[in-house]
Amino acid sequence: MIYAKTEAGQQALKDRSLLTPRQRSAFILFDGKRSVSQVLEATAGLGVTPAELVELVASGFLIPSQQSVETAATAAAQTAAVVTQKEDSDAAHDRYKQAYPIAAQLTGALGLRGFRLNLAVEGAADVAALRALLPKIREAVGAGNCSALEQALKG
Repeated sequence: MIYAKTEAGQQALKDRSLLTPRQRSAFILFDGKRSVSQVLEATAGLGVTPAELVELVASGFLIPSQQSVETAATAAAQTAAVVTQKEDSDAAHDRYKQAYPIAAQLTGALGLRGFRLNLAVEGAADVAALRALLPKIREAVGAGNCSALEQALKG
């Protein structure tokens, strides 16, 4: 997913009191061209986590960019990620580590037909985002082929 700064985000950057130093470093990199995974990779040495980026979105400092290839439903899934953030982070992380390769393999095998879906999977930063993509993946690959992914997401 590709995000851009909002007016509120620009003001928070100027204010310097609303963002943690790590959030500030990540926020600066969101230019409407870099994906979430690129920003996380660039700020990995600083210890920036996906949860901190979710906070930036939830606070209204970042919004999906016009250049983003994901649909509005996926943007809603990112908002749902904030709501489901209450899950035990270790268990959720384990489920994500198990489910992400399955989802990437399933959507990657679709070729050009599943290109956008594959990009959406690559942009999924947590279990909630993968869960939101599950209906689309199931529709694209069939319920039988999707059972391993469903099991991995359920834990």
